[in-house]
Formats: sequence, C-alpha cells, structure tokens
Amino acid sequence: MAWGKKKGARKEPLFGLPAALADLRLTPADRIPGGDDKPKKSAKSSANRKSEDSGDEPPRERKPPASRSGAKRRPRSRGGFSLGRLVYWGAVLSLWAVIAIIGVVIYVGAHLPPIQSLEIPKRPPTIQIVGIDGSMLAQRGEMAGANVALKDLPPYLPKAFIAIEDRRFYSHFGIDPVGIMRALVTNVLHRGVSQGGSTLTQQLAKNLFLTQERTMQRKLQEAELAIWLERKHSKDEILELYLNRVYFGSGAYGVEAAAQKYFGKSARGVTIAEAAMLAGLVKSPSRLAPNRNPEGAEARAQVVLAAMADAKFITEAQAQASIGHPSYNVKPVGAGTINYVADWIGEVLDDLVGQIDESIKVETTIDPKLQSVAEAAIIDELAAKSVKFNVSQGALVAMTPDGAVRAMVGGRNYSESQYNRAVTAKRQPGSSFKPFVYLTALEQGLTPDTVRQDAPIEVKGWKPENYTHEYFGAVTLTQALAMSLNTVAIRLGLEVGPKNVVRTAHRLGISSKLEPNASIALGTSEVSVVELVGAYAPFANGGLAVTPHVVTRIRTLSGRLLYMRQADERNQVIDPRYVGMMNTMMRETLISGTAKKAEIPGWPAAGKTGTSQDYRDAWFIGYTASLVTGVWLGNDDNSPTKKATGGGLPVEVWTRFMKAAHEGVPVASLPSSPGGWGLSNLAQAASQVSPPTPAGPPLANAGGYRPPPPTRANVRPEAAAGLDGWLMDRLFGGNR
Repeated sequence: MAWGKKKGARKEPLFGLPAALADLRLTPADRIPGGDDKPKKSAKSSANRKSEDSGDEPPRERKPPASRSGAKRRPRSRGGFSLGRLVYWGAVLSLWAVIAIIGVVIYVGAHLPPIQSLEIPKRPPTIQIVGIDGSMLAQRGEMAGANVALKDLPPYLPKAFIAIEDRRFYSHFGIDPVGIMRALVTNVLHRGVSQGGSTLTQQLAKNLFLTQERTMQRKLQEAELAIWLERKHSKDEILELYLNRVYFGSGAYGVEAAAQKYFGKSARGVTIAEAAMLAGLVKSPSRLAPNRNPEGAEARAQVVLAAMADAKFITEAQAQASIGHPSYNVKPVGAGTINYVADWIGEVLDDLVGQIDESIKVETTIDPKLQSVAEAAIIDELAAKSVKFNVSQGALVAMTPDGAVRAMVGGRNYSESQYNRAVTAKRQPGSSFKPFVYLTALEQGLTPDTVRQDAPIEVKGWKPENYTHEYFGAVTLTQALAMSLNTVAIRLGLEVGPKNVVRTAHRLGISSKLEPNASIALGTSEVSVVELVGAYAPFANGGLAVTPHVVTRIRTLSGRLLYMRQADERNQVIDPRYVGMMNTMMRETLISGTAKKAEIPGWPAAGKTGTSQDYRDAWFIGYTASLVTGVWLGNDDNSPTKKATGGGLPVEVWTRFMKAAHEGVPVASLPSSPGGWGLSNLAQAASQVSPPTPAGPPLANAGGYRPPPPTRANVRPEAAAGLDGWLMDRLFGGNR
C-alpha cells in the first residue's frame, strides 16, 4: 500500500469551525482596491486557482469584477470641503464659541463679589481736624469732597470728561464695541498701548468694585459690572457717580475735592479751562497733577479743549480763549507743622473711638494763631542760627496748665521729615530735670533758703562739674537752681535718694523709664518734650496732675457724637506750699539765673533751662499762669552742637512765642505758698540788705578770686538744720 495521496481519493468529513471555513473563497471583488492596484494574472496563480477549484463540489458562482470606472469613483476627492461641509463645520464652531463665551461669563461672574454686595460702596472715611475756633487744620484719609449733583455743575464740566474719555457715552450699553475696535486698531498701528477702549461706566465699575491690576480676568469682570451698572442706573446717575468718585491725584477723590485742591474753589464755579484740566487728570493723576507737573497738566488740558470743540460741546472761540490761561492755585502739600499734630491725633484715634467706618470731625485744643507763631519761631530761629550752632532740628509744645495742647511743632519741615520730635523722640533733658530733684528735697523738709555747698564732688570715680567750671561755696537752693549748679544738684539728689527723685518725676507726669542713679539729678534719662512740659504743668496750676491732650470731641459729619473728653480728676500731686516754693525758686531763673533773656512784660514767669552732655540737647521749659511751653533744639543723629545751651536759642524761641501768646491776655500770678513759708520770707528780706559774706575755698583757676553768685541775695552761710536752724541763727545771733 502506497503512503502517498492519490487522485480521487476519499476526503475525510470535517466538523465544527473547520467545516464552516472549508468552502470560504476570496475573489478579486472581495479585495480592497489600491490606488493603481490591478489584479495580476500569472501562470502560477492560475494553476493554483485550478487546483483549488478541483474537487467534488460544484464551483461557486463568481461575481463579476468591478469595472475600472467604478473603482475610480470610490475614493473621495482631497481637494477641499464642499459648501455643505463648510456650513456644517461653521455651525459647529459657532456653537462651541457660544458655549465657550457662556463658560467664560459664568467663570468670571463666579469670581465677582456676591450680587447682594454689589451696591455703590460708601466713600472712604475721612478725618477732618479742626482747631479750637472751628477752622480746618488738616485732613487725613482719602481727600473726598462732598457729593455734587450733576445739575449743580456747569454743563461744560461733565462734557469735558465725555469728550476726552467716552464720546459715545449716551449711546452704548456699558461697553462700546466701536471704541474697542478703534483703540485696537490704533494700538496695532502704534505697536503699543496708546489708546484705551474703556467707557466711563467701565472706569466707574473698576473704581467702585475692582482692583487696579491689569489682567484679562479683571477686564472681563469690569465689562460685566459695567453692563450691570447700566441696567441698574440711568446714564446721568452713572455720570454723577463717576464725577464724584474718580481719582484726581494728590489724594483728591471727586471733582469737588479736586477743585478745592487745585483751584481753591468749589467745582460749581470752575471755568472751562479748569474743567478741561480736571478732565485731563484722569488719564494719569499722579503724573499730570498740576502741583507736580504744571506744564504737563496744561498741555493735557489743551488736548481736552480741542476734543470738546470737536464734539461741539464748546465753540472754537471758547477753546482758543481758554488755552494758555491756567488758573490753578497750587499749595505746598504736607509742609505745615500742623501735620505733626494731625499724625499724633491719628495715633490716638483708635483708642478713643476704635475703628471708624464713616467720615468724622475731630475737634482739638489747637489754637491756629499760636500754631503759626510757634512754627515761625522754630523755623526762623533755625534759619538764622542753625549753621552757627550746628543745630538742625527743633520742637515746641505749648499747653494750658490743665494740659490742653495749644500748639505743637515736631520739626522744622514736615515735608522733609515726618518724625515727630515733640512726641516720639526722647532726649536727655539735662538740667531741665532738676526741678524734680529740688521738689523732692522740699518735700523732705528743706526750703528755698536751705544752704548747700557748691564744691567739687566725686561719686564712685565720677567727677561732675559745673558748666562754668567755677564753684561758689555755700549757696541757697534757690541760687543753686537759678544758676543750675551741678554739684549742688548731685549732692541734693544723693541726700534725698535717687529713687525718690524718680518717684517724684513719675508722679508729676513723666512716663519714660528713669534710672535711679546719681546722675539722674543731671537729667541723664531720656524723656519726650510733651511729657516734660506736662510734668511742669502742676507748678503752674497749683499742684494738680494733668494729662496732655489735644482732642476734645469727635463727631460724625452728620453730627452724631462719638467721643467727648471728660475733665481730669483733681489729683493733687504737689502740696500747694511746695508749689509756691518751687515757683519762687524757678522765677529766680528768669530774673538772675540761666534764663535772664526770657521775659514776658508784665507777666510773672518761671522755668528752667537744660543742656545735656557735650551740648547735644538744648532745652527751656517755662510757664506762666496761662501757658506752659517747652522748647528743644538739637540734631536727629544726637551729634553735639557748637555749644548751644538752654539759655541761648531755646530761650529766644520761647520768648518770641510767649510774648505773642500773651498779647491781650489778662495778667495772672503764679500760684504761691499759702501764707508764705513761715518767717523765712522776713529773714530773706533782711538778708538782702546784709553785706556779702565770702564762703567756700577760693577758686584755683581764678587766682584766688571767687565771683559772687549773680543773685540779689549774694550768698548765705550754711544753716545748721534747714529753715529752723537758719532762722535761729538769724534771729538769735547763732554762730556763722
């Protein structure tokens, strides 16, 4: 039996999937035609096909091959879309664009403030500061004038803004597509941003609700809010809001504030030229403000005038007549020393009324006339002598004996330096601190006639000297204070105790930290001008503690009372007997002591000079029954002056101010001791006619000559035990 396959041999039956696929045949018609593919005929393929077709089953019916023409029509043309497809895809893209726009609108709207908060916000609160006579002294916060109704403005004022900012204001719906396209074309031609397309409504929306950032999202929010404003308000209402809220530079918001700022008049009375200048400021308020760039402001105003004439809002003749006639009245901004007072008020407002959410008026104790006199006294004195004495700054505080500040100068020029040397700065008071030492001594039993030695002294290696390097031997406390003898003050301070001196100073009103050491008697601990003046006030009012203050009442602009100062409690911090003694002693400073240049004709006055180490600070604190005034002169960097002393420049400033302050004021006496202080007054009168008595060792540096102290009583011998011992010696012939 042969193993090969023979022709006509029997086929084995097939079942399942093989059986289903056994008769499957592919014809050329079943193939996917290519570009130029054609069925190739070959002998081999024909033979194979014959071999495949042979079998027991009849051949399948073949489909005729597709014609060549039919094969060529099947593929689509790649040359472009038909009109139908163009319309179709245009509709699809338009639909998606609409969806995208709606999505952007929804997204931008979702990031806007809640719709209930989209109300016209209130004006930012302002702080009006008025003097004791009701006159305006300063204003803090954003300078916003009162709202002005559109009907009250001259018609050319709003038209100036429309002409230069939004010519189609009354015809658009909040957004001006024509204006946007015009700005776009202009910016493309100039290859930069040279023109904006925002409407007045858009600008108002930005000013009221949005920040100034330049982003696409903020621009879209601005557009949505502009449409919302147009739906909620009329055109005239929008224009009125815009004019009363737009920023004009130099802190001025609204046309009323701007007109007052630059022209010194109400917006109701501005001229065409002034209206054009105001409208021109909106483009760049900081750059075009006339107090900073008058030439730029005028040039911009001419552009506005041309736009107004082009829009037929004014005639050509009116435009030409207004060109070249600037009428702005620029005043120096922030140069007045009253701004030091305004800053001080701003610091205490939070403690008085807390957070404010509406504009307020602060009524103060400041006398505008005295403020002007104080400012002139400081500025003129420094202008004349600052180079000679190497003094660059000064400060002055004047208050009534009950602590009401009438004038305050914190420096020579506020625009150059806002640092308040009257309130914030702390400097060594020098000998102007000595009254607290002497008061402590009086309270421990000494009197103005008590005698102490003026002689060299050494305290743990420290050897303080007098200013003149001279010593006068035995002197009374009155003489020692009037002549500002350092060695006596040191001895007295150690005698009564430095801690007690510190307690006395704090009791009278010094709030700064004081070091209770031997040098405290010479004023080595730093204090501010306002607290030192306040601590002198009890000497002028009979011994009552005071709190320096400047605010009396605070009201809202509608008149609602927010704060009213209550009178200080009558806290007696000095016994009236010692007040009289101190006034007698410090009067001698002005009569024969270091402040002989200080005088107020007809007025009893007292005070004390002070000069710190190396002439770094020069002070004088003086007072009458009407006013307590302190003056400080020195340098901000604490550098030494050229021997500027308290008895020099400060006394000159003080005298000039106090003479003007007391003109027309009824003369009043300083508080004195009830009934004097015993028989010592009689003894003092007797001593004034007794011959001078030398005391103390001769001065080594004066060839044995000791000049008598420049007082009316010359010198007295040292008493054995204060007033009683001295009185017994005088009346009953005690030993000298």
